[in-house]
Amino acid sequence: MYSTPWCGYCHRLKSQLDREGIPFEMVDIEQVPEAALLVEQANGGNQTVPTLVYSDGSAQTNPSLAQVKAKLAELG
Repeated sequence: MYSTPWCGYCHRLKSQLDREGIPFEMVDIEQVPEAALLVEQANGGNQTVPTLVYSDGSAQTNPSLAQVKAKLAELG
């Protein structure tokens, strides 16, 4: 999950993923310039977080827990 420390949506999604036992890695785009570029590429030039990037290369921006679970089920 690409995020920033001040992002309320990121904190909410992190809590939901933790509660569901869904593993993920947090990357602070303010500390990792390459991550900020990746987020911009996934979001039409915007640094919108949370952005999740999946093993198939697809991305979701500010997804709901249900959307994350559906994507993970799709990936198998």
